[in-house]
Amino acid sequence: MRRVVFNQKGGVGKSTITCNLAAISAHQGKRTLVVDLDPQGNSTQYLLGISGENLETTLADFFDQTLNFKLNPKKIEEFIVASPFPNLDVMPSHPGLEDLQGKLESRYKIYKLRDALTELADDYDVIYIDTPPALNFYTRSALIAADSCLIPFDCDEFSRRALYSLMENVQEIQADHNRDLSIEGIVVNQFQARAGLPQKVVQELIDEGLPVLAPYLSASVKIKESHEQSRPMIHLDPKHKLAQEYVALHDRLARTYGA
Repeated sequence: MRRVVFNQKGGVGKSTITCNLAAISAHQGKRTLVVDLDPQGNSTQYLLGISGENLETTLADFFDQTLNFKLNPKKIEEFIVASPFPNLDVMPSHPGLEDLQGKLESRYKIYKLRDALTELADDYDVIYIDTPPALNFYTRSALIAADSCLIPFDCDEFSRRALYSLMENVQEIQADHNRDLSIEGIVVNQFQARAGLPQKVVQELIDEGLPVLAPYLSASVKIKESHEQSRPMIHLDPKHKLAQEYVALHDRLARTYGA
């Protein structure tokens, strides 16, 4: 199962959702990989506690290798780093991804990620792909490589209006490049149950027939501590309300999609 977490808008919690769901998968015994395609490297920092700049091998090296013929290219497994958490590995990001993007687009390397992850099919039960906040080479590569797409949503009117354009872009990738891609659902993040606007906006999505997933993820200052300590909620405080919401969301996805 390959799952991409995608939204063209920044600050909606893509990396946080990616890493927490992946950590739960690994905690439940599934062999789990996180692929961090965002040059900002938030998932890399969150799970490894260090930035990609301090690692010897990253996704920038993988993509650079696709641009240059080598007699003895590195195997895809060599671009993977073990996290401190059992069953959880990372293909780390690097700021150099930004500089490579134009070359990769011009050489049409859009299927290289899909091919690489296909090679890892027997090594991992589930792969989570974090993406940059834009519809660019890396997000298209991720959507082409994935089986399903989760869309984080942060409960404001601007995000609601942008949601339709985003879903159209996903459906275009589906039609042109990946007919097996499905939109798994919309993940409501930073939800404030006592505030009127978030409830109103989410209810409008439901009334319009969009696939909103429950439970909603509560707004909590605890997530900042989780980021600072590089410990997903299931490891930082598994009894916390937000940790339990993540577990419930993860288990719902697992029941529905089998991973």
